[in-house]
Amino acid sequence: MSLQYQRKHFNVSEYYRMAEAGVLTQDDRVELVDGEIIEMCPIGTRHAACVRKAGDILSRLLRNLLIVSIQNPVHIGEYSEPLPDIALLKPRDDFYSRAHPVPDDIVLIIEVADTSLDYDRNIKMPLYAKAGIVEAWLVNLPKDLIEVYTDPSGASYQNCRLVTRDETFTSPVLGNLTIKADDIIG
Repeated sequence: MSLQYQRKHFNVSEYYRMAEAGVLTQDDRVELVDGEIIEMCPIGTRHAACVRKAGDILSRLLRNLLIVSIQNPVHIGEYSEPLPDIALLKPRDDFYSRAHPVPDDIVLIIEVADTSLDYDRNIKMPLYAKAGIVEAWLVNLPKDLIEVYTDPSGASYQNCRLVTRDETFTSPVLGNLTIKADDIIG
């Protein structure tokens, strides 16, 4: 006789109740994706430096236009609350103190990937596409390039432009944001 295993998928409310009960702590590096609690990889020095540098540059370029949110939750439906490396958010007077941003609040999401490249590309990018987030960047540190995803349809993006380190590019969604890839990649 074979055993049947079933996974328990958690919704966002259950996820937060686990934190309130002490099952998950502030020190746990986890995120909720499609009902599963995913333990995140440790952040290496190059990844951390890239996030800090990109956050600094984007904050300066977009001052008073958008909120630059670094490694904070975004609420993507009942079963997902990932922690993107950077999310550019529509401004709100309360800075999202009443609720985490939802897809309509998100202008652009950026994931920086070194050891998490497959996970970010194959799990998180489809999650963002399915949520209708119109532009997402995957900073591919092993290849020294940025994958710029646009035109979400279902669980995929219809367009992916590869931007190499030596290129300058303009965000398809934020036409006023032109940036050197090298400034992001570091």
